[in-house]
Amino acid sequence: MAPSFLNFKELRRRSRASFRTERSIDSSSDSASNVPTPTSGSLTPPSIRQQSDTALDQLPKEQPQPPPAVTVTRPQTQPCSSGASNRYSVSGMAGLGSPAPGGRGSSLPVSHYSPRITNVSENTWVYQKVLLVYGVIGDPSHQSVDGTLTVSRLDDNFPPVSWPVCESRFKALVYLNPGANRLRFDFSSPKLANSGSSNHIHASYLTVHMIPPVGAPPLQLAVLLAKDSPGTFDAVPTRIEREGNGLDVAIRKFRMGAYLWQAFTAEQMWRNKLGRRVFRFEEEWTTGTANHRDMETGTLRSEARVHIIRTEKTMAELRDLNRAQQNPDAADAGGLYGIAADAVRDHFKPLPGQKLYVSVLLLDAHWDTSSRTILGHAALGGSAGDLHLGIFGSHCLQSYPASLEEVVPAFTDCTPTDTNHVSNDCNDAGSSWEAANIGIGAHLHETGHLLGLPHQESGIMARDYVTLNRTFLAREAYSTRTKSKGGPVSQDDECAWHRLDCLRLRSHPCFRLPNDPVLSPDESVQGWPMDGALTVMAATGAAYVEIYAEGDGECHHWIEYPPAENGSIQRMVTLTEAELRNKLPEGRRKGKLRISVKSWGGGTLDIDDFGKLCSKESCVKIPSALPGLPKTAFRGKRLGHSQMGGSEAHEVVFTSTLKQDRVLSRIVFYHGSAVDGMEFVYDDDSRQLFGKRGGKEGGDSFDMDIRRGEYITGFFVRAGFWIDGIQVLTSMGRRSPLFGNAHSGDAYVSTASGALFGSLLAHALTLPCVQPYANTAKRLQHLRCHGQLRALARWLLGHHHEMRALFLLLSWVAWRAKYQSNGYCIFFGLGEYF
Repeated sequence: MAPSFLNFKELRRRSRASFRTERSIDSSSDSASNVPTPTSGSLTPPSIRQQSDTALDQLPKEQPQPPPAVTVTRPQTQPCSSGASNRYSVSGMAGLGSPAPGGRGSSLPVSHYSPRITNVSENTWVYQKVLLVYGVIGDPSHQSVDGTLTVSRLDDNFPPVSWPVCESRFKALVYLNPGANRLRFDFSSPKLANSGSSNHIHASYLTVHMIPPVGAPPLQLAVLLAKDSPGTFDAVPTRIEREGNGLDVAIRKFRMGAYLWQAFTAEQMWRNKLGRRVFRFEEEWTTGTANHRDMETGTLRSEARVHIIRTEKTMAELRDLNRAQQNPDAADAGGLYGIAADAVRDHFKPLPGQKLYVSVLLLDAHWDTSSRTILGHAALGGSAGDLHLGIFGSHCLQSYPASLEEVVPAFTDCTPTDTNHVSNDCNDAGSSWEAANIGIGAHLHETGHLLGLPHQESGIMARDYVTLNRTFLAREAYSTRTKSKGGPVSQDDECAWHRLDCLRLRSHPCFRLPNDPVLSPDESVQGWPMDGALTVMAATGAAYVEIYAEGDGECHHWIEYPPAENGSIQRMVTLTEAELRNKLPEGRRKGKLRISVKSWGGGTLDIDDFGKLCSKESCVKIPSALPGLPKTAFRGKRLGHSQMGGSEAHEVVFTSTLKQDRVLSRIVFYHGSAVDGMEFVYDDDSRQLFGKRGGKEGGDSFDMDIRRGEYITGFFVRAGFWIDGIQVLTSMGRRSPLFGNAHSGDAYVSTASGALFGSLLAHALTLPCVQPYANTAKRLQHLRCHGQLRALARWLLGHHHEMRALFLLLSWVAWRAKYQSNGYCIFFGLGEYF
């Protein structure tokens, strides 16, 4: 007989009600709530799409609010008889105010003075270790109150940290572990009765889930020292006596400053509706430094790793006055950047093609009182090949906080800067807290450069980092820079990333989140001038267009292409000169118009003169075998910066365009570490050289399958200061080898679109037109692959002599209608030179 649990007849007889009665109805259980709560050890959410951040899809979009938690009925309490001044206080009787079973909250009614967090909701998913939260106490418009907010974890995995409340408003930084973080926020004030008791009277609870985005490349942190450096940084004697100025202190302070970068950037991305995305750091298992208790007890945690790198240079060489960036007479003002780049490459030893993102602290920076110059310091950021590097000196490091407990004291310390020992950088660091602003903020500015951000009209990438402290404080201290006494800080007064910075960071690989969809490997943006307009295409979607009037250094006007409500993106947009000029102020609409088109994959298309590109100057008429229907080619945007010696302009029209009996059969690439030239060989062995014969002797050949009507459909190009590499794409799905340097320069792809190929090709090649076959029979054989014309092709093959004129007309119509070329002809525009 089958076991009872396999008796399906008995199972069917059981009523639905019997199943209900077997479930637990314990109201104190977490399962009684309609809102599921993941276990504290869970790293993967049950449904990221439903509960995750607002912008985990490919593009930013709003997220519906999670369902409200079930309200638990609480016992009524007797009103207090102490008068109106403490009408919201609760008796401090033993046992009252303690959390309910399971730690889900207080068993008492929620106090009017319980903290209300306004920027983070229950069960929010975040992706960084330190989270900025802010909110209000009570009703600030009715009655403001000062006091202290204490943030603690219910599992006591991190010690409580207190934060000031100013006029009922607070800001706090919360240290998170991977998984669920159950937090309690307690408010206390001497003006409120019972707020100082051990019971959590004015408390609120919040659960935040953290997932480390390990699928994104990390931003590396490094401290650079001379080979003979003692490993110390500038500090006043009292600070050296109190906390030291050795390498271990430098690591703790630099790490804490980097955590502030993370908290600030994630909050800015969220405010711009781009999700709580931010760069991550490589981590290591080491003694925790984010709080004092960990350092006292030696508690181990996974903290941001700070690499220690020693150069081959001595301290004297690093502190050479001729290398000091702030020395107007320096002979090698940018020399420290090259020294740092060489040391970083030697330390990390990246693989070919591997991109590195490294922010470096120059520990041996030193304030020289005799020359009144900071030696061994440079504020620079950018890229050198695949190394994206930012550097900044340690001359403000003494003012940095080393733990969460020190953040508020560091940003409110009004101790005047003693220029006998430390520098007052640019006269913006007259006090200790202002020096912390300069050091942390200006270093973040250089980190922005290494992430690809240019200077902006406002924000971190201007000089707004002098108010970075306002992001973490509810009240600002006295400022020596502005001579203002300070006061409460509103959100409008805070420092910010510019909107364009946030849009750029949204598409940066360091900002990818765990469940972002896989993007197309083709991140490039292509543009074709047609009928006085520019058609732009991007496989990853067009994100926005920056518009520059003549003389503009920073972008002040732009057009965004947000996704539709269903998340779809715009892969093709058309830009007209009138539309772009209307975005500019009326007095700036004349003159040369420059634009920069960005894709969601991070690609860029820069047009230096929009009017010229779309004008008749960029058009070239090519003779056609069909009378009255000439072909048109367009000079496209050049690639590279023409930095190779001996560059000269070349312009070539394919022979196969002018002579119907010629077919391109082979391409010879001349290259070494860059592309020197290309030679096009036809079926009659005639040749056309574009560029010059150099590099590898004899070059490398790529043969076309002319029997099957193979033709060029595009090019993959790597270009920087010159054309580094090029690859041919064909109509049969084949790719040639990538000739030249396969790893240097930026990547560009041009594919066929209608009558034109894109202008983003090696040496500004513009690829338009239809390939003329050697005879009509070959044309029709190629036409066979077009299913809709297959029957017509069979008939025409038997009558091709009589129907030649008709075929040419049909071929042209099919080409225009289906956006497919029956071959190719290449017009090499005036562009990047060999």
